[in-house]
Amino acid sequence: MDDISLGVPEPVLERLPADDQTAEADMQKAVAGWEATLNQFLEEADTDHEAASRVLEAIDRFEDRYETYDDLVPELRAWGQSPIYAIAWRTLYADVIAQLYAHDELGEHLERERNARLVDDGIRLRELS
Repeated sequence: MDDISLGVPEPVLERLPADDQTAEADMQKAVAGWEATLNQFLEEADTDHEAASRVLEAIDRFEDRYETYDDLVPELRAWGQSPIYAIAWRTLYADVIAQLYAHDELGEHLERERNARLVDDGIRLRELS
């Protein structure tokens, strides 16, 4: 499977305050780290299925973080604080997930793995009843 290449979308960076270069650098560093970790998953995996499974676990964590930042936006607004950083990070997580699903080879495997997990979860839930 080809290596994963991720980036921080320009629109996300444009929304950040112009006088704050720290957030931009933090985002780029985070994305570079995620990219390295995900590529390591691909390299260490014996099969495409195993690679997709590990990447899907990372996507699950990204979705959790997305939801955390999404929940934080109204709370910040209620306290009279600017939610711009929470919005930027939320958008970054959503975009990284989209980039992973758009990956030529990986996207198909992710869809299959997610569907397999849904079926497994459904079967297990039925057994509890």
